[in-house]
Amino acid sequence: MEAQLILEAQRAWGNGIVKIGKVFLDKGDYRAAAEEHINEFYNYQAGTVLFKPTLCSEKQFRLDFEGALSYFVGGNSNYPEDNGFAIRPWSDVQWDNIGTKIIGNMGVAMGNYFFTPAEGGDAVKVEYSFAYTINEEGQLKIVLHDSHLPYSP
Repeated sequence: MEAQLILEAQRAWGNGIVKIGKVFLDKGDYRAAAEEHINEFYNYQAGTVLFKPTLCSEKQFRLDFEGALSYFVGGNSNYPEDNGFAIRPWSDVQWDNIGTKIIGNMGVAMGNYFFTPAEGGDAVKVEYSFAYTINEEGQLKIVLHDSHLPYSP
């Protein structure tokens, strides 16, 4: 694995989040777009993914596809605080890696990413740590997604 693969995956992930929001705005099947996004980027096909989304406090740790999908599009009564992060929507996602670490078949990246609201305004800064692995088909997949708003005393 190379750090460049992680950079490419991050760009594609951000574009996918923007796409889900665009499908939502166009009154399309945004749920299907989110399912496609999760299948493309996360390694749920191989089992548990450690998913800690940004705006959750009640059920802040998600270990299955259902929990991730709920976070991105909302509408799941098992996760009542989910409002659909990806359908907010966003017009751009920019990554600022503080560092990446490659160890064998696993890569880890940490830093800030910035989500620009589609309706305009300042980008929202979010801290992240992501871990990636190469699956059996040779595709880079997320096995840990941890993000949160920066500490504000």
